[in-house]
Amino acid sequence: MAAAKFQVSSHWEGKVNGTNVAINMAPTKRLLDILREDLGLTGTKVACEMGRCGACMVLVDGQAVNACLTMAYQCSGKEITTIEGLADEELHPIQQAFLDEGGFQCGYCTPGMIISIEALLSDNPQPNRQAVEEGLCGNLCRCTGYGGIVRAVEKLIRNGVVSQ
Repeated sequence: MAAAKFQVSSHWEGKVNGTNVAINMAPTKRLLDILREDLGLTGTKVACEMGRCGACMVLVDGQAVNACLTMAYQCSGKEITTIEGLADEELHPIQQAFLDEGGFQCGYCTPGMIISIEALLSDNPQPNRQAVEEGLCGNLCRCTGYGGIVRAVEKLIRNGVVSQ
């Protein structure tokens, strides 16, 4: 006798980049999987998948979280912002500061870095150098040496640019 096949699924609802979203999904799906596979938001990167690099960083109710470590069901009913949701036609001020200060090279870590900086400046519009370094401690960049990234944040602070 063949074993019965069961498909376990659950309904997930949330707000992603300002748009209400409802999908059926397996309860084992991570937030990263929903964003990339179900919603096509590939700006959130897949890298270490262990929460060490920060390439998958997104905002959940304004807090930076690693989407690779966050189960989708944990975010049901919450507001999620990805790199795609930070700006429309124009570059977000953080993105522009990265360009101006050479805050990226290969660009793979850049979306996660920008999300972390958005969370930092939202929480503390005038962070000191130590707070900036602590705010970025969950993000790994193998290319830049962090100089351009820190200069970009310092430029934003100097110019009084507060997160949106």
